[in-house]
Amino acid sequence: MYEIWDYIVYSQLMEKSQIQNLQAFLASPKNIVIVPHRNPDGDAMGSTLGLCKYLKNKGHTATVVAPNESPAFLHWLPGFEHVLKFDKQNKQAKRAIDASDLIFLLDFNALHRVGDDMQKTLEGYPHNFAMIDHHQQPDTIATYLYSDTSISSTCQMVYQFIEMLDDITQIDAEIATCLYTGIMTDTGSFRFRSTTSLTHRITADLIDKGAENNKIHNQVYDVNSYGRLLLLGQALTNLKALPAYKTAFITLSEEEKKKYEYQKGDTEGVVNYALSLDGIVFAAIFIEDKEQGIVKISFRSKGAFSVNQFARNHFNGGGHDNASGGRSELNIEETVAYFTSLLPTYQKELQESDEN
Repeated sequence: MYEIWDYIVYSQLMEKSQIQNLQAFLASPKNIVIVPHRNPDGDAMGSTLGLCKYLKNKGHTATVVAPNESPAFLHWLPGFEHVLKFDKQNKQAKRAIDASDLIFLLDFNALHRVGDDMQKTLEGYPHNFAMIDHHQQPDTIATYLYSDTSISSTCQMVYQFIEMLDDITQIDAEIATCLYTGIMTDTGSFRFRSTTSLTHRITADLIDKGAENNKIHNQVYDVNSYGRLLLLGQALTNLKALPAYKTAFITLSEEEKKKYEYQKGDTEGVVNYALSLDGIVFAAIFIEDKEQGIVKISFRSKGAFSVNQFARNHFNGGGHDNASGGRSELNIEETVAYFTSLLPTYQKELQESDEN
Protein backbone atom coordinates (compact mmCIF):
# COMPACT_ATOMS: atom_id res chain seq x y z
CA MET A 1 0.00 0.00 0.00
CA TYR A 2 1.38 3.41 -0.94
CA GLU A 3 1.87 6.00 1.80
CA ILE A 4 -0.49 8.96 1.44
CA TRP A 5 -0.02 10.52 4.85
CA ASP A 6 3.12 12.47 5.65
CA TYR A 7 3.22 14.15 9.07
CA ILE A 8 5.77 16.72 7.87
CA VAL A 9 3.68 17.78 4.88
CA TYR A 10 0.40 17.88 6.78
CA SER A 11 1.59 19.22 10.14
CA GLN A 12 0.48 22.69 9.03
CA LEU A 13 -3.07 21.38 8.71
CA MET A 14 -3.34 19.39 11.94
CA GLU A 15 -0.53 19.65 14.43
CA LYS A 16 1.24 16.41 15.27
CA SER A 17 0.51 17.00 18.96
CA GLN A 18 -3.22 17.20 18.18
CA ILE A 19 -3.00 13.93 16.25
CA GLN A 20 -1.21 12.23 19.13
CA ASN A 21 -3.59 13.64 21.77
CA LEU A 22 -6.66 12.58 19.80
CA GLN A 23 -5.16 9.16 19.14
CA ALA A 24 -4.53 8.74 22.89
CA PHE A 25 -8.08 9.92 23.68
CA LEU A 26 -9.52 7.35 21.28
CA ALA A 27 -7.35 4.52 22.65
CA SER A 28 -10.17 3.50 25.03
CA PRO A 29 -13.92 3.22 24.32
CA LYS A 30 -15.76 6.54 24.26
CA ASN A 31 -19.23 7.88 23.53
CA ILE A 32 -18.92 9.97 20.37
CA VAL A 33 -21.41 12.03 18.38
CA ILE A 34 -20.79 13.01 14.76
CA VAL A 35 -22.61 16.00 13.27
CA PRO A 36 -23.01 17.11 9.64
CA HIS A 37 -24.39 20.48 8.49
CA ARG A 38 -28.08 21.26 8.02
CA ASN A 39 -29.56 19.81 4.80
CA PRO A 40 -26.72 17.28 4.57
CA ASP A 41 -25.50 16.36 1.10
CA GLY A 42 -23.54 13.33 -0.12
CA ASP A 43 -20.24 14.50 1.32
CA ALA A 44 -21.77 15.34 4.69
CA MET A 45 -23.61 12.03 5.05
CA GLY A 46 -20.83 9.96 3.52
CA SER A 47 -18.19 11.41 5.83
CA THR A 48 -20.27 11.16 9.01
CA LEU A 49 -21.47 7.61 8.33
CA GLY A 50 -18.01 6.50 7.22
CA LEU A 51 -16.36 7.91 10.36
CA CYS A 52 -19.16 6.51 12.52
CA LYS A 53 -18.59 2.98 11.21
CA TYR A 54 -14.82 3.31 11.70
CA LEU A 55 -15.30 4.41 15.32
CA LYS A 56 -17.74 1.57 15.98
CA ASN A 57 -15.23 -0.88 14.51
CA LYS A 58 -12.72 0.46 17.06
CA GLY A 59 -15.07 -0.26 19.98
CA HIS A 60 -16.56 3.21 20.50
CA THR A 61 -20.25 4.03 20.87
CA ALA A 62 -20.79 6.37 17.93
CA THR A 63 -23.95 8.15 16.78
CA VAL A 64 -24.62 10.45 13.84
CA VAL A 65 -26.90 13.33 14.84
CA ALA A 66 -27.99 15.28 11.76
CA PRO A 67 -29.79 18.63 12.08
CA ASN A 68 -32.53 17.47 9.70
CA GLU A 69 -33.36 15.03 6.93
CA SER A 70 -31.11 14.42 3.95
CA PRO A 71 -32.25 13.72 0.35
CA ALA A 72 -33.91 10.39 -0.34
CA PHE A 73 -31.16 9.36 -2.76
CA LEU A 74 -28.79 9.04 0.24
CA HIS A 75 -31.03 6.90 2.44
CA TRP A 76 -29.47 3.67 1.15
CA LEU A 77 -26.05 4.49 2.63
CA PRO A 78 -24.81 1.91 5.17
CA GLY A 79 -25.83 2.94 8.68
CA PHE A 80 -28.30 5.61 7.57
CA GLU A 81 -31.16 3.92 9.41
CA HIS A 82 -29.47 4.73 12.73
CA VAL A 83 -29.04 8.48 12.10
CA LEU A 84 -30.87 10.70 14.59
CA LYS A 85 -32.51 13.84 13.18
CA PHE A 86 -32.31 16.69 15.68
CA ASP A 87 -35.50 18.37 14.44
CA LYS A 88 -37.66 15.21 14.51
CA GLN A 89 -35.98 13.11 17.24
CA ASN A 90 -35.03 15.96 19.53
CA LYS A 91 -35.03 14.16 22.88
CA GLN A 92 -33.03 11.20 21.58
CA ALA A 93 -30.58 13.51 19.82
CA LYS A 94 -30.04 15.64 22.93
CA ARG A 95 -29.53 12.52 25.07
CA ALA A 96 -26.85 11.31 22.67
CA ILE A 97 -25.12 14.71 22.73
CA ASP A 98 -25.32 14.96 26.54
CA ALA A 99 -23.84 11.47 26.95
CA SER A 100 -20.97 12.03 24.53
CA ASP A 101 -17.30 12.55 25.41
CA LEU A 102 -16.42 14.21 22.09
CA ILE A 103 -18.30 15.63 19.10
CA PHE A 104 -16.95 15.50 15.56
CA LEU A 105 -18.12 18.34 13.30
CA LEU A 106 -17.86 17.24 9.68
CA ASP A 107 -18.20 19.17 6.41
CA PHE A 108 -18.94 22.56 7.97
CA ASN A 109 -16.85 25.23 9.66
CA ALA A 110 -19.22 27.25 11.88
CA LEU A 111 -21.98 26.23 14.31
CA HIS A 112 -24.63 28.34 12.60
CA ARG A 113 -24.52 25.81 9.73
CA VAL A 114 -26.56 23.36 11.84
CA GLY A 115 -29.54 25.71 12.33
CA ASP A 116 -30.58 27.83 15.29
CA ASP A 117 -32.00 25.13 17.60
CA MET A 118 -29.12 22.71 17.30
CA GLN A 119 -26.60 25.55 17.41
CA LYS A 120 -27.84 26.56 20.87
CA THR A 121 -27.46 22.99 22.10
CA LEU A 122 -23.92 22.66 20.73
CA GLU A 123 -22.90 26.05 22.12
CA GLY A 124 -23.62 24.68 25.60
CA TYR A 125 -21.63 21.48 25.06
CA PRO A 126 -19.06 21.12 27.89
CA HIS A 127 -16.55 18.84 26.14
CA ASN A 128 -14.31 19.10 23.07
CA PHE A 129 -15.09 19.36 19.39
CA ALA A 130 -13.04 17.82 16.60
CA MET A 131 -13.57 19.44 13.19
CA ILE A 132 -12.78 17.88 9.80
CA ASP A 133 -13.70 20.24 6.98
CA HIS A 134 -12.56 21.68 3.65
CA HIS A 135 -14.41 25.01 3.60
CA GLN A 136 -12.68 28.35 3.93
CA GLN A 137 -12.24 30.36 7.14
CA PRO A 138 -13.19 27.85 9.89
CA ASP A 139 -14.37 29.22 13.22
CA THR A 140 -12.14 28.67 16.26
CA ILE A 141 -14.48 26.27 18.02
CA ALA A 142 -12.62 22.96 17.78
CA THR A 143 -9.88 21.63 20.04
CA TYR A 144 -8.86 19.24 17.26
CA LEU A 145 -8.88 20.87 13.83
CA TYR A 146 -8.16 19.32 10.45
CA SER A 147 -8.89 21.93 7.78
CA ASP A 148 -7.70 21.98 4.17
CA THR A 149 -9.51 23.93 1.46
CA SER A 150 -7.49 22.28 -1.30
CA ILE A 151 -8.94 18.80 -0.68
CA SER A 152 -11.84 17.67 -2.83
CA SER A 153 -14.20 16.59 -0.09
CA THR A 154 -14.57 15.92 3.60
CA CYS A 155 -14.83 12.22 2.72
CA GLN A 156 -11.32 12.34 1.26
CA MET A 157 -10.19 14.07 4.46
CA VAL A 158 -11.78 11.35 6.61
CA TYR A 159 -9.85 8.73 4.63
CA GLN A 160 -6.64 10.68 5.22
CA PHE A 161 -7.58 11.21 8.90
CA ILE A 162 -7.97 7.45 9.37
CA GLU A 163 -4.59 6.94 7.74
CA MET A 164 -3.19 9.64 10.02
CA LEU A 165 -4.27 7.42 12.93
CA ASP A 166 -2.39 4.47 11.33
CA ASP A 167 -5.68 2.64 10.79
CA ILE A 168 -6.09 2.46 7.02
CA THR A 169 -6.53 -1.31 7.23
CA GLN A 170 -9.66 -0.73 9.33
CA ILE A 171 -11.57 0.64 6.32
CA ASP A 172 -14.11 -2.03 5.41
CA ALA A 173 -16.58 -2.20 2.50
CA GLU A 174 -19.24 -0.13 4.29
CA ILE A 175 -16.81 2.66 5.20
CA ALA A 176 -15.41 2.57 1.65
CA THR A 177 -18.92 2.89 0.21
CA CYS A 178 -19.73 5.93 2.35
CA LEU A 179 -16.44 7.70 1.61
CA TYR A 180 -16.57 6.96 -2.13
CA THR A 181 -20.10 8.43 -2.27
CA GLY A 182 -19.02 11.73 -0.74
CA ILE A 183 -15.93 12.04 -2.91
CA MET A 184 -17.95 11.29 -6.05
CA THR A 185 -20.69 13.81 -5.28
CA ASP A 186 -18.44 16.63 -4.07
CA THR A 187 -16.15 16.35 -7.10
CA GLY A 188 -19.07 16.36 -9.55
CA SER A 189 -18.25 12.76 -10.50
CA PHE A 190 -14.51 13.60 -10.52
CA ARG A 191 -14.69 16.52 -12.94
CA PHE A 192 -14.02 19.49 -10.64
CA ARG A 193 -10.60 21.11 -10.34
CA SER A 194 -10.21 19.83 -6.76
CA THR A 195 -10.01 16.26 -8.13
CA THR A 196 -6.31 15.43 -7.95
CA SER A 197 -4.21 12.37 -8.66
CA LEU A 198 -4.33 11.71 -4.90
CA THR A 199 -8.13 11.77 -5.04
CA HIS A 200 -8.06 9.09 -7.73
CA ARG A 201 -5.54 6.96 -5.79
CA ILE A 202 -7.77 7.14 -2.72
CA THR A 203 -10.92 6.22 -4.65
CA ALA A 204 -9.04 3.35 -6.29
CA ASP A 205 -8.18 2.04 -2.81
CA LEU A 206 -11.82 2.46 -1.73
CA ILE A 207 -12.91 0.36 -4.71
CA ASP A 208 -10.34 -2.26 -3.74
CA LYS A 209 -11.79 -2.22 -0.22
CA GLY A 210 -15.33 -2.91 -1.46
CA ALA A 211 -16.92 0.28 -2.79
CA GLU A 212 -18.94 -0.72 -5.88
CA ASN A 213 -18.54 2.44 -7.95
CA ASN A 214 -21.19 1.63 -10.57
CA LYS A 215 -23.85 0.80 -7.98
CA ILE A 216 -23.05 3.92 -5.95
CA HIS A 217 -23.37 6.13 -9.03
CA ASN A 218 -26.70 4.50 -9.95
CA GLN A 219 -28.11 4.92 -6.44
CA VAL A 220 -27.25 8.63 -6.35
CA TYR A 221 -27.90 9.77 -9.92
CA ASP A 222 -30.17 7.26 -11.62
CA VAL A 223 -33.10 6.88 -9.21
CA ASN A 224 -35.32 9.82 -10.15
CA SER A 225 -38.98 10.37 -9.43
CA TYR A 226 -41.23 11.50 -12.27
CA GLY A 227 -41.78 14.81 -10.46
CA ARG A 228 -38.06 15.44 -10.10
CA LEU A 229 -37.50 15.15 -13.84
CA LEU A 230 -40.43 17.45 -14.56
CA LEU A 231 -39.04 19.94 -12.03
CA LEU A 232 -35.71 19.82 -13.86
CA GLY A 233 -37.58 20.60 -17.07
CA GLN A 234 -39.18 23.61 -15.39
CA ALA A 235 -35.81 24.77 -14.10
CA LEU A 236 -34.30 24.60 -17.58
CA THR A 237 -37.29 26.50 -18.96
CA ASN A 238 -36.53 29.23 -16.42
CA LEU A 239 -32.84 29.39 -17.36
CA LYS A 240 -31.57 32.87 -18.30
CA ALA A 241 -28.17 33.70 -19.82
CA LEU A 242 -26.36 37.04 -19.59
CA PRO A 243 -23.49 36.66 -22.10
CA ALA A 244 -22.03 40.11 -21.39
CA TYR A 245 -21.18 38.87 -17.90
CA LYS A 246 -20.56 35.21 -18.81
CA THR A 247 -23.33 34.45 -16.32
CA ALA A 248 -26.43 32.26 -16.30
CA PHE A 249 -29.04 31.67 -13.61
CA ILE A 250 -32.10 29.56 -12.86
CA THR A 251 -35.12 30.35 -10.67
CA LEU A 252 -37.63 28.04 -9.03
CA SER A 253 -40.66 29.42 -7.19
CA GLU A 254 -42.55 27.77 -4.36
CA GLU A 255 -45.51 27.27 -6.70
CA GLU A 256 -43.35 25.48 -9.26
CA LYS A 257 -41.92 23.23 -6.56
CA LYS A 258 -45.40 22.31 -5.33
CA LYS A 259 -46.63 21.68 -8.87
CA TYR A 260 -44.02 18.95 -9.35
CA GLU A 261 -44.23 17.55 -5.79
CA TYR A 262 -40.80 18.74 -4.75
CA GLN A 263 -38.88 16.54 -2.33
CA LYS A 264 -35.65 17.40 -0.48
CA GLY A 265 -32.72 16.87 -2.84
CA ASP A 266 -34.69 17.31 -6.07
CA THR A 267 -32.71 20.44 -7.01
CA GLU A 268 -29.30 18.89 -6.22
CA GLY A 269 -26.90 19.63 -9.07
CA VAL A 270 -29.39 21.61 -11.17
CA VAL A 271 -27.19 24.73 -11.03
CA ASN A 272 -24.52 22.83 -12.97
CA TYR A 273 -26.75 22.85 -16.05
CA ALA A 274 -26.46 26.63 -16.12
CA LEU A 275 -22.69 26.40 -15.75
CA SER A 276 -22.50 23.91 -18.63
CA LEU A 277 -23.59 26.56 -21.16
CA ASP A 278 -20.86 27.43 -23.63
CA GLY A 279 -19.12 30.66 -22.63
CA ILE A 280 -20.57 30.74 -19.09
CA VAL A 281 -18.19 30.97 -16.11
CA PHE A 282 -20.63 31.99 -13.35
CA ALA A 283 -23.94 30.28 -12.56
CA ALA A 284 -26.58 30.57 -9.87
CA ILE A 285 -29.88 28.99 -8.90
CA PHE A 286 -32.46 30.83 -6.78
CA ILE A 287 -34.96 28.60 -4.97
CA GLU A 288 -37.86 30.08 -3.05
CA ASP A 289 -38.39 28.60 0.42
CA LYS A 290 -41.51 30.09 1.97
CA GLU A 291 -41.31 27.85 5.04
CA GLN A 292 -38.04 29.53 6.09
CA GLY A 293 -38.99 32.85 4.50
CA ILE A 294 -35.86 32.99 2.37
CA VAL A 295 -34.51 32.37 -1.10
CA LYS A 296 -31.85 29.67 -1.10
CA ILE A 297 -29.01 30.22 -3.53
CA SER A 298 -26.29 28.00 -4.98
CA PHE A 299 -23.38 29.49 -6.91
CA ARG A 300 -20.91 27.76 -9.23
CA SER A 301 -18.01 29.10 -11.26
CA LYS A 302 -15.18 28.12 -13.55
CA GLY A 303 -11.64 29.39 -13.34
CA ALA A 304 -10.50 32.18 -11.04
CA PHE A 305 -13.82 33.82 -10.18
CA SER A 306 -14.47 33.14 -6.47
CA VAL A 307 -18.12 32.46 -5.73
CA ASN A 308 -17.11 31.94 -2.10
CA GLN A 309 -16.13 35.59 -1.84
CA PHE A 310 -19.15 36.69 -3.88
CA ALA A 311 -21.51 34.81 -1.55
CA ARG A 312 -19.80 36.16 1.57
CA ASN A 313 -19.91 39.72 0.28
CA HIS A 314 -23.54 39.81 -0.82
CA PHE A 315 -25.62 36.79 0.23
CA ASN A 316 -24.70 35.78 3.81
CA GLY A 317 -23.00 32.65 2.56
CA GLY A 318 -19.72 31.09 1.54
CA GLY A 319 -18.12 27.78 0.68
CA HIS A 320 -15.43 27.08 -1.92
CA ASP A 321 -13.94 29.27 -4.63
CA ASN A 322 -15.90 27.45 -7.35
CA ALA A 323 -18.91 26.23 -5.37
CA SER A 324 -20.75 28.09 -2.64
CA GLY A 325 -24.17 28.89 -1.25
CA GLY A 326 -26.07 31.82 0.15
CA ARG A 327 -29.47 33.12 1.14
CA SER A 328 -31.64 36.16 0.69
CA GLU A 329 -34.53 37.49 2.76
CA LEU A 330 -35.87 39.45 -0.21
CA ASN A 331 -38.51 37.82 -2.41
CA ILE A 332 -37.28 35.89 -5.40
CA GLU A 333 -37.85 38.70 -7.92
CA GLU A 334 -36.03 41.23 -5.72
CA THR A 335 -33.21 38.76 -5.10
CA VAL A 336 -32.65 38.19 -8.81
CA ALA A 337 -32.78 41.95 -9.44
CA TYR A 338 -30.17 42.53 -6.74
CA PHE A 339 -27.99 39.73 -8.14
CA THR A 340 -28.07 41.13 -11.67
CA SER A 341 -27.36 44.64 -10.38
CA LEU A 342 -24.07 43.37 -8.93
CA LEU A 343 -22.76 41.88 -12.15
CA PRO A 344 -21.41 45.10 -13.75
CA THR A 345 -19.07 45.46 -10.75
CA TYR A 346 -17.61 42.03 -11.53
CA GLN A 347 -17.68 42.25 -15.33
CA LYS A 348 -13.90 42.54 -15.74
CA GLU A 349 -13.24 39.59 -13.43
CA LEU A 350 -15.84 37.48 -15.19
CA GLN A 351 -14.55 38.33 -18.66
CA GLU A 352 -11.01 37.42 -17.61
CA SER A 353 -11.93 34.23 -15.76
CA ASP A 354 -10.46 31.12 -17.33
CA GLU A 355 -13.21 28.89 -18.71
CA ASN A 356 -11.05 25.79 -18.84
